[in-house]
Amino acid sequence: MNILVLGAGESGTGAAVLAAKNGHTVLVSDGSTIKEKYKNVLSKNNIQTEEGQHAQAKDFPAELVIKSPGIPETASIVQHFAKQNIEVIDEIEWAFQHCQGEVVAITGSNGKTTTTELVYHVLKRGNLNVGMAGNIGKSWAAQLAEGQKDFWVLELSSFQLDGIKTFHPKIAIITNITPDHLDRYENSMMKYTHSKMRIAKNQDKNDYLIFCQDDEWTQTGIKETQPKAQHIPFSLKETKMEQGAWLQNKQIEFNIAQNPFTMNVFELALEGKHNTQNSMAAGLTGRILEIRKEAIRESLSDFKEIPHRLEYVATVHGIDFVNDSKATNVNSTWWALESAEKPLIWILGGVDKGNDYSSLIPLAKDKVKAIVCLGADNAKIIEAFSGVVDNMVEVSSAKQAVDVSYQLGKKGDSVLLSPACASFDLFDSYEDRGNQFKAAVKAL
Repeated sequence: MNILVLGAGESGTGAAVLAAKNGHTVLVSDGSTIKEKYKNVLSKNNIQTEEGQHAQAKDFPAELVIKSPGIPETASIVQHFAKQNIEVIDEIEWAFQHCQGEVVAITGSNGKTTTTELVYHVLKRGNLNVGMAGNIGKSWAAQLAEGQKDFWVLELSSFQLDGIKTFHPKIAIITNITPDHLDRYENSMMKYTHSKMRIAKNQDKNDYLIFCQDDEWTQTGIKETQPKAQHIPFSLKETKMEQGAWLQNKQIEFNIAQNPFTMNVFELALEGKHNTQNSMAAGLTGRILEIRKEAIRESLSDFKEIPHRLEYVATVHGIDFVNDSKATNVNSTWWALESAEKPLIWILGGVDKGNDYSSLIPLAKDKVKAIVCLGADNAKIIEAFSGVVDNMVEVSSAKQAVDVSYQLGKKGDSVLLSPACASFDLFDSYEDRGNQFKAAVKAL
């Protein structure tokens, strides 16, 4: 088969390698410059490429097009093939067609990376042959090109879910649905919610949908789409559900198939209400897959925090520095502010994705003594927090942000990098932003 892959990043390169290893003729076309590391992988696998344009792509006799999730269906190159009735799918769909194991898929506006890593940790501790992929680490297609696993734990963004057709996880987890990426969804929360709900669209009564009972948009999505899977809720508010997980007197109660399991919330490795919810989702997954209760307890107790998510960096002259660079939307930053116990110098800013900062104003008023704006355009942030936080400073680098925050702080304060925005105005990625922040702190 002649397969055209659009986009030569992690996703596209993995899809191309999997296609080539299955004997297909492959062309990879990227409208931008292909990074050296991906060029090397494609060259090593004798895969033809073009970059900076799609001229060869349009002439290529494609029988199937696999696009990277960052390329929307409305893109002209995608429409070119759609008009010819040539099937266009995403890397996740392509990988699923080659997967022989069971899939646990996780999506949500916040918490999906932590939950993915927690679930993977639980399954590893349960001695299952498991891999982790999706929107985290090495692409799923690239890993499948290397070999099969009995189980796959996948972190999936709404962009990745938009491109699925037959993708069918045994267990689907929705951590929450809050405003994010609305620029891609015509500023419609309903369209964004429907995108997230696609994770359950091919599930049946033998599958499981784990979700946050307390989340309004998740509940709306379930009512709208009527998923056929068994519903397994978790909640910090409700108690005594027929199946699911809930909190009562500082005890997490897990109940699957009338087989209860209790764990004290203080045993959890990760602190904060949002991490209690993430731990509930991971624990429920473990119970569904019949992993020993003691293995689940150990996993949730000894899990190590992931980088760039409320990551403690250092204390310098009594001032704490915390790296929450992975907080690329308002709700994620809300959790960071909500869990803070010390007076804050708050570093935020970057690429605004249609953000509404109003939910952060009460927390900023209560906890933030100064704001450091780290972005190319900070006008919207300054407008939102004028009159709420008196001291606001604009900077253009992570080093400047750290130096200014250090000067503004005093013993007993905390400097929190929690941007609520994407990073691509001044940085390569949220990881790059977080790493530059940590390097600047260590240079103080």
